[in-house]
Amino acid sequence: MGQGRICIAALLAGAGVMLSGCGLADSHAIWPEALKAKGAEPAPPEAPPDVKQLVGAKLDSVFTAGSQPTHVRVSAPLHDPRGTGWTACVRAELTSVIGKSLGTQTYRVFIDGGAIFDRRLVESDDNCLTENYQPI
Repeated sequence: MGQGRICIAALLAGAGVMLSGCGLADSHAIWPEALKAKGAEPAPPEAPPDVKQLVGAKLDSVFTAGSQPTHVRVSAPLHDPRGTGWTACVRAELTSVIGKSLGTQTYRVFIDGGAIFDRRLVESDDNCLTENYQPI
């Protein structure tokens, strides 16, 4: 019986050693803060961009060359929840390549590092439809 207890004790000690590393590595483990592994700090968001200036200087990054945008308006920038950049909404009266009015079109622009890097036409469930706009 003594040999069985030694074997069980050895197994429990080995399991304890193996599992003890898991708790120290987990930042959510029930350990004092000094023993928890530190997670990577997220990068701080960049300062809000001047959307009026960005869009005004780079209309071609939002609208196609032949669309002849007029009455261009922008919303305030919002922090992009997927990263450190920003999003904003841009509205303008556009014309098709054959000269027919397309009416008011609204785009969401994605800004990172002080530059517009992407844009997409908004859909009916986008909050751009309820934003307040300022002319550029």
